[in-house]
Amino acid sequence: MFSSIWYDVKRQFSYGNMLTRIILVNIGVFVVAILAKLIMMPIGDGDGMAYQKLLRFFMVGADWKHNLTHPWVFITHMFLHTDFWHILWNMLLLYWFGRIVGDLLGDRRILPIYLLGGLAGGFAYFIMANVPTPFDFGAYALGASAAFMAILVVAGKTAPDYNISLLFLGDVKLKYIVAVLFFLDIIGLSNNNNSGGSFGHLGGAVMGYIIAQQLQHGNDLTTPVNSILNSITSFFSNLFSEKAPGPKVAYKNPNAKKQRSGSGRQRGTSPEDLSHQEKLDAILDKIKQTGYDSLSPSEKEFLFNASKK
Repeated sequence: MFSSIWYDVKRQFSYGNMLTRIILVNIGVFVVAILAKLIMMPIGDGDGMAYQKLLRFFMVGADWKHNLTHPWVFITHMFLHTDFWHILWNMLLLYWFGRIVGDLLGDRRILPIYLLGGLAGGFAYFIMANVPTPFDFGAYALGASAAFMAILVVAGKTAPDYNISLLFLGDVKLKYIVAVLFFLDIIGLSNNNNSGGSFGHLGGAVMGYIIAQQLQHGNDLTTPVNSILNSITSFFSNLFSEKAPGPKVAYKNPNAKKQRSGSGRQRGTSPEDLSHQEKLDAILDKIKQTGYDSLSPSEKEFLFNASKK
């Protein structure tokens, strides 16, 4: 049974979209953290101090010395959860609203938005924890909430009138969901309840707004992030590659140009003759250039129907 589950997980990670991979990584880290706690308890860690030290190795802290000597925590903290309800709600919300961003803006932008939102949340928590305020901050922060807030705000800024079906409430426009979740963090600050987390969430939300705003003006902040990620991936792929360098042989089909010109779409084709994917790409390009509000009612309806497929 467990081998079958592991096979399904590997298949989903290999062939699933980026949103699926992010969720699987979060769940995997959560399982490892829980198993580490169970293993450490019988070997003399009854008070949990050793386990807490292990977690702090991956959590962003309010102390600048901790973050300076553990710079990776600004990345690792956004994949770490230790509470079941915390990870459950984060992953459910990430899945629901991440799908909207993936459908509207493309799968390649999911991970950069997630990382930028998590980084903004981590830095917002750290900065506010070191500014004299009446708020109570925990010594450490963890979780994907800030990263999720960035994705949520990007979805809301890109398609504010997108309808979400909610239990007991029916269809609710996305902009109202964003507003409610944002206001919940404001309420948390007013009650001085998890203030560090609330500031982190707001930092992620602000980053999401900046990403969406810049994207609508033709400046894609996810592009440099993807370039860095591709460079890192290429470095490790080349490092562990077993293939020896050698001459490359390429074959060029002399009839390829003729085949492409014969099978390609002719100029002057009417919009009605566009394929489904071509029409979807044209609408997404229009959103990138002039924003979601510039779409016609028929284009919005087409986009909405495409997102449900």
